Amino acid sequence: QTALLENTASRTILLPLSLQFALFACLIQISTNLHNDYADFVKGADTAARVGQARATQKGWLTPAETIRGCCLALGAACVVGVWYLIPVVSAGGDGEKRCCARGWDPVMAFVVVSSLFNAVAYTGGPFPLGYVGLGNVSIGYSGLGDLFVFVYFGLVATLGVPYLFLTKVAFVSTPSFCWNNKAAGFGEFGLNGLLWKRLLTLLYPSFLHALPIGFLAMAIIVVNNLRDRHTDIHARKKTMAVRFGRRFCQVEYFLLVVGTYVFCIWFWWSSALNNGKWTELLPLLSLPVAIPQLKAVAFGGKDGSDLNVHVGGTAKVQLFYCILMAIGLRISINISI
Repeated sequence: QTALLENTASRTILLPLSLQFALFACLIQISTNLHNDYADFVKGADTAARVGQARATQKGWLTPAETIRGCCLALGAACVVGVWYLIPVVSAGGDGEKRCCARGWDPVMAFVVVSSLFNAVAYTGGPFPLGYVGLGNVSIGYSGLGDLFVFVYFGLVATLGVPYLFLTKVAFVSTPSFCWNNKAAGFGEFGLNGLLWKRLLTLLYPSFLHALPIGFLAMAIIVVNNLRDRHTDIHARKKTMAVRFGRRFCQVEYFLLVVGTYVFCIWFWWSSALNNGKWTELLPLLSLPVAIPQLKAVAFGGKDGSDLNVHVGGTAKVQLFYCILMAIGLRISINISI
């Protein structure tokens, strides 16, 4: 990937791809939060006894109808961005002036877009819109799968999205021998033979490794959130991991996720150092001073209920600083390599 970034034309398209995927991700985040705000209220999870941060519907700042309209607007905008920018691909063939292009669609990114749109409303479930198609009882969060969902979509998908788009829309397409218009590959107008898929996965492997700690910290945020809300969630029949397994389980889970993030950082640097890795891989360790107070309070402290609100945001800050430092390290590493 570093070698690909040496190409000026490739670098110029990286920023638009990043902004497009970031816009899609933000719109999915907004729509998920708005639907969660609406559905938790109508399903009885958000009552006057709520100990978490203020919710617009629960506080009466917005009616359920207004909240769900906002959700639909954000979902519609996310759908437009996904269908218009993320799913289409252009395959190239020929050389020089004889070079030709054919438009197709990317089934991997199509799955990401469609599943993200569905999960935005399926995370909490509720009567709208899933109730209209007989899926009103479907709920990722209420069934205890919220932790896994957050790891996959807020960790892996969110981190791998831009590298995947860069490779499939720029790196492979710009090389005549890599042609997406390969019906023999089984994707209609879009396809990669086995050799190209193997190369794609090989190039994405470093990004996958960097996505793991980001997913761990995203899970840690939801762990604190569910630990805080477990008493009210019981009455709403919201069977989160905290409700199913209790406080001690969540404390151990939180400890493993946060500590595991930094252990992974050291392991990744050590394994990279064996192959002339860079010291910049250790930069995320500078976020440890932000993480230690959260660990003490959540994993070892006796805080509960609303007292954990500050640590939901605190854990989010840990993830933010970790990601910023990781990005800086990667940027420095690329400059050194180039």
